Amino acid sequence: MSDRKFLQVVGAIFVEKGAVFAAMRGASKYAYIANKYEFPGGKIENGESPPEALQRELREELDLDAQIGRHYMTVEHTYPDFDIRLQVYLCEMKSDFKLREHVAFKWLAAEELLSDMWAPADASIIEQVKCDLINNSL
Repeated sequence: MSDRKFLQVVGAIFVEKGAVFAAMRGASKYAYIANKYEFPGGKIENGESPPEALQRELREELDLDAQIGRHYMTVEHTYPDFDIRLQVYLCEMKSDFKLREHVAFKWLAAEELLSDMWAPADASIIEQVKCDLINNSL
């Protein structure tokens, strides 16, 4: 049996005016995700559905009310210290937001979506998001 942590995580993809919302993580004990962009969200707690967890995390991290839309993609990623299953949903902001846990944010157009700027699990979603933005299917 493995001692590795396995995390079930959710993230929100916000698209406005052809740009994607990117939230930058701050310092972390895991250097490979520090100061990288991510889709805001977090861990699913016991008894929560993914949309419920995403609503809670967006309120905690961004003081944001959001409409959780359709499931967009699920990816699994192996980090050096843990494994992750990330489920991302297309969402719509229903209020203003405040950065509570992130150090910065940007709205990035398709040509600005460079995967090396993102936490590795999120980076694996970026190419599809970029393609869908270019094709106006987001």
